[in-house]
Amino acid sequence: QEMLRGKLRNLQADSTEVNALFTVEELSTHLISIDSEEKVIYVTFKTFEEIWKFTTYYSIGFLGHCIENLLWDQKFWLSSLEEDIEIKVSVQEDTLHLIYKGILMQEGTKVLMLPQHLMHHYSKKQETCVGPNFSRYKSPPPQHKTIAESRTSFSTTRQSNSLVGFGPGLELVVPFHQWFLKSCTESILIGDGKPSCDFPLQFGEASGSCLATAGYDAEGPDELSVAPGDRIVIVGILVSCCDWFTARKEATGEVGLVKTSLVKPSTDIHNLADVFLDGEEGTFFNPQEDKVIEETKALLKKKSENDTGHNYKLGETEGIHSYQDADKIIPFSSSSKSQTQQTDLKTNIQRFLDQGQKSLPPSIVTMNGTLEDTDLNSEAKKPSPPCFIVHPVVEGDNNTEIFILLFAFLEGRDYKIEFGPLYGLNSELLASSTFTGHSEEDELIAFLGVARETARKKRLLWSQTRLCFLLGKLCAGRSKFSQARVYFEEALSVPREGFADLRLLASIYSNLVAIYLLQKNTESFFAMTERLVALLFGTPDCLECLVDNSALKYILKKAILSHNGMAEARACYLLAKHHWTHAEGVRVVPYLERLLVLCTETQRTWGISTSHEYLALGRLYSELGLPHLSVSSARRASQHPSATLTNCLSSMALLLNNVNRLNGITEQEVTLPPQMAPYLHQALSSKKVQGGGSDQQHVLSHQLTVSLCQLFCKHRMVGHAISHIHTLIDSNRLPQRLPISVPERNGTLIWLAWLHIDNKQPDVALDILDSVLASMPEHCTTLQKGVVLNMRGVAFRCMGDLCKAAQSYEAAVDVCQEYEDIPNWAVAQANLGLLCLKARAKDLAQRHLTQAVQLFSELDGEGHESNFITVLLELGQHYVKQHQLDFGKGCYEWALLLAINANLLDCQLTATRHLYHLYGCENPDQAQCIIYSQHHVQLLRQTGDRGQEGEALEAISQLYLSLGTEYMAYRAALDATKTSLGIFIDLGQREKEAYGWLQAGKIYHLVDQTELVDLYVQVAQDVALSTGDTGFILKLLEAAGDIFFNSSQDRDKAITFYRDRALPIAVKSSNVRSRLRLCNKLTELMLSLKLYGEAMEFAQTSLDISKTLGECLNERVACHRLASLYHCLDQYELAEHYYLKTLTLCPTPLLFDEETLYYVRVYQTLGDIIFYDLKDPFDASGYYHLALAAAMDLGNKKAQLQLCTRLATIYHNFLIDRELSLFFYQKARAFAAELNVRRINISP
Repeated sequence: QEMLRGKLRNLQADSTEVNALFTVEELSTHLISIDSEEKVIYVTFKTFEEIWKFTTYYSIGFLGHCIENLLWDQKFWLSSLEEDIEIKVSVQEDTLHLIYKGILMQEGTKVLMLPQHLMHHYSKKQETCVGPNFSRYKSPPPQHKTIAESRTSFSTTRQSNSLVGFGPGLELVVPFHQWFLKSCTESILIGDGKPSCDFPLQFGEASGSCLATAGYDAEGPDELSVAPGDRIVIVGILVSCCDWFTARKEATGEVGLVKTSLVKPSTDIHNLADVFLDGEEGTFFNPQEDKVIEETKALLKKKSENDTGHNYKLGETEGIHSYQDADKIIPFSSSSKSQTQQTDLKTNIQRFLDQGQKSLPPSIVTMNGTLEDTDLNSEAKKPSPPCFIVHPVVEGDNNTEIFILLFAFLEGRDYKIEFGPLYGLNSELLASSTFTGHSEEDELIAFLGVARETARKKRLLWSQTRLCFLLGKLCAGRSKFSQARVYFEEALSVPREGFADLRLLASIYSNLVAIYLLQKNTESFFAMTERLVALLFGTPDCLECLVDNSALKYILKKAILSHNGMAEARACYLLAKHHWTHAEGVRVVPYLERLLVLCTETQRTWGISTSHEYLALGRLYSELGLPHLSVSSARRASQHPSATLTNCLSSMALLLNNVNRLNGITEQEVTLPPQMAPYLHQALSSKKVQGGGSDQQHVLSHQLTVSLCQLFCKHRMVGHAISHIHTLIDSNRLPQRLPISVPERNGTLIWLAWLHIDNKQPDVALDILDSVLASMPEHCTTLQKGVVLNMRGVAFRCMGDLCKAAQSYEAAVDVCQEYEDIPNWAVAQANLGLLCLKARAKDLAQRHLTQAVQLFSELDGEGHESNFITVLLELGQHYVKQHQLDFGKGCYEWALLLAINANLLDCQLTATRHLYHLYGCENPDQAQCIIYSQHHVQLLRQTGDRGQEGEALEAISQLYLSLGTEYMAYRAALDATKTSLGIFIDLGQREKEAYGWLQAGKIYHLVDQTELVDLYVQVAQDVALSTGDTGFILKLLEAAGDIFFNSSQDRDKAITFYRDRALPIAVKSSNVRSRLRLCNKLTELMLSLKLYGEAMEFAQTSLDISKTLGECLNERVACHRLASLYHCLDQYELAEHYYLKTLTLCPTPLLFDEETLYYVRVYQTLGDIIFYDLKDPFDASGYYHLALAAAMDLGNKKAQLQLCTRLATIYHNFLIDRELSLFFYQKARAFAAELNVRRINISP
């Protein structure tokens, strides 16, 4: 929760990412603000289409997944694999409903729905009635502000006006229905949504059989004649809101249309749980699992290139520390359980290696297949359309032989597969591909017209019917719609027996529906559409025969008005499939979305493969350039219970195609994104992959594991990676023959060894490497053998066996020299240099590192920059330690340039840190230090680590402050402080925020902007108090007082913070040391401000606390301050007492000159008090003598001059000892001459 809140704070400050999501293009919203504390994102809408799309995304679960991509950091995708974690998103639906009403009122037109019991009554009262339960309603123009103009007015004005124009019993339709009904033409909208038969509501859609309730004589060959009591078998689905349904008479087996109003349910009728018909393909695309697996393997292999089996690894450097993995597996120990684990691991590795000898050749397992292959194969299976020669028509020529082949093909009651292309081709293709030998369409029409007449005379009724259909299509293609209608209507009336070719019937219906709609023949349009809908709900292949979508829109309208959810789902599926078939992706989206919404709302699947539908939707979003929605679709597809291995792998591919656009990356990245982790984990967890029944599945499991482990390694989760690879090579799961190549097998084990080295388990790594080395040919050197030897050297070095490490490195160098492998040679030389550094052989280390740098610098290709930079930084650090600062600086700068050129952000950060440390500590240069610090901040900004960015800005502020009192330096420090303050506020780091406010106040104090100082200090105090941490509050209040205490102006303000605020907290919390420190500061401050009486209390408290703590130094300081205060208050005896007590607390013997000097000053002060204030020259001379003795011991001639002069004065004027007076006078003259003091005055 706190992590998510912190991410929201970041987005609150920099809303670039969230703005990219909450746009009209993606989530169809307008972002207003973010409240990170309440975990709320405020959005608004300007059109009802935006509300429709947003509510759709919310209903089908996209909103939560979009927020996941926004809020989850990269490592969280991996750390949450074993946990069922998701982001729950809730929407204030009442508020959303009010916005919806308000927008419809602003637009002036609303589509209103009536509850079922008010349908008929309200339809009689509407002037513009377009159905018994549907109306368009014009509302008066609204008089309030739009949502976009004023969000604050929403809760008042909009609520009061939202009911204007809404009659009793009226309720708004759902936004999808609003969009659909608004977008339909008036011709489609006019009609009745009332159920056509009195089926019980539970049989709104049914299958099985029913009974005829009345007799009916068929009026055409497409209808069935029935008698009362006839048993009618439903073909497909009976939908009660439709006038007709496709049926079969049980007694005769005839198939045709039956009126819904003429039947009633029988005992074996049942609700339908599936929107698909028998034999209907319920998917939009059908990739083969084998092809998907091959595609996935190739894609993962490309994206997760692992160079461990080919390239040498650079050992851990001395100065550039590698990360410490917080998620390590438990190392093998000497316990019996760990020994067993290690033995099992060796056994598994050996079997893994042995089976690799029997592995298949690489050519067999590196198949390349694409999803397009499936489409091509399926296309190849489709029959090609027949081709007929068109003969010129000659009047009076009765030769009918030219039609024999055509009649032979067209005749027949039943459907033939060859008819499919004929029915589906448009008029242009029909004229050009099916018929040849004619120069223009008129010749073709004339030829077919003669053929039709000949068929009529010969009583070839089905040939005549199909020829009429072809003639109608050709005429419609030439926009001769009336003539086309005549042909189509004739085609319906020709047969004297029922239509067995239902696809032909559906094609005729569809063409007539389109013509009736175009000619605005409303009555015929509805009558024909009802028949076509019956076929669409009864026969799966009829969808391919549709000319347009008008009939589908009609049935969707009827389903909406009848509140028939299953009919609506079937209509949405048919509309989506129709547009998908015609490659109209934009038109598919709303119907496919609605289909998923209906499944979600009703918690029924109706036989729909929901996972597949999400995938189809994701593909469409991808084509439309909506990466957030596409990735969310992939996530939903993989998470759904109906998801198969194919669905999961397809979701993975969909994610990879969109994740770069999701992250704002224009180029195709090579590495895998962390969002892939759940898909990889789910695929590995599938029963098919775990079962490992085929070689293909074993190869897939291997590639999935390697890809997932690379993600773990990239995000510092080495323990998880090791665990997964151990599972992969588990002997109980391995087949008899391992279907991967030997180099790939060895590479996996070499990588496992490297992971164990990284996991501080070099002994385990060494066992693995020894096993791999033993499996290689003894007298045949390979590059991979050099990789193993180099890594053995790294393992030996980690174990402290430097001798064996050196031997392994040298052997690895020999392999590189044999194959002239310069990149790996450079790494091996660098490893030797690092080994020598560990052995304290600095000159030899420098030689090897320098040679490695030389080899790296000769390379032209890419991929070695990271190692090169690491070696340069290590060599530079070596030079700095040897005080060769120029060479060190050169190495650091070279490394930084390489990192910039290769765009390696982590390497840039490391090199920059080395440079500003060099200029900050080793070779101080404040200007250069500031330059590199600023560059460091820019790099941190690119990484997105705002916490480190804030700390780096604080350091820059301190650097500017250290430059002195220049105004520009203070302003730069202030800018850096304010920027870091903003970051800490966004991150919710209250303590750092408080110190940021305080630091800004301090800088304002330095630049004399006193009016802002109190404001910033007060805010800092308020933030500190809000933390509730007494210790922190105490520290901050003391630091606030220090601003004034350490200044030369407004020092009295420090008293308020010390005495009135901090000290009571210290007393209450029993923080003795803070109390002591505050009392000392108050005493010193009040002494300087001459508040002697007030200071006395705190000085005494300091003394008491010091005694309690037994701290002699603090006690001496307290006594000295008390003595000074009593002296200032003219209480000389007490002053003398505490000065003497101070001296008794001084250490003996005296160790430093400063201690002796302190004796001189205290005794001189005591002498002055006794002589000048208490008027006792005798006792005063004693203190002066002691002070003189200390001054002589110190050799301080100036102090001796003062004290000799004082003693000469006393002995001359008060004690009347001429001899001593002369003695001290002469000594004073000698010191005066030596110090060039002209005159000595010994007068009292």
